[in-house]
Formats: sequence, C-alpha cells, structure tokens
Amino acid sequence: MYANASRVVARRAFSTTRARLSSPYHYPEGPRGNLPFNPKSKSFPFTFWGICAVGFAAPFGIAVWQTYKPKA
Repeated sequence: MYANASRVVARRAFSTTRARLSSPYHYPEGPRGNLPFNPKSKSFPFTFWGICAVGFAAPFGIAVWQTYKPKA
C-alpha cells in the first residue's frame, strides 16, 4: 500500500506558468511598468518615507488622542 503511494507522489509534477520568451519580464512594458507610481522621480524618496512615517505614527497619535480625550 505504501509503495503505491510513494510512486504516485514521485510522479507528481509541480509546474508554474511558462515564462515569456519575448521578454525577460512578465509584462511587456518592462521593469517597474506595473507600478502605479514612478520610483525614478526626484520626489519619490520623500513621498515614500513621508507615507511610511505617517502610517507608522498614526496609531500612536490616535492612541494618545484617545487617552487624553475628555470623558463624556
């Protein structure tokens, strides 16, 4: 019984989608063509780190505001 099961498992083939041969990327526009923003712009690092800072600080700011909010 176990010998049969091991043969079935050994025959099982894992596969992925075949790569496009026309381009080394999975989309025709090339690298970074699928992003909704332009990481090559001059303002990108400031915008990126600004969004990261606001996203990290917001929960702490909300917690402080909730702590010091007058009780109704």
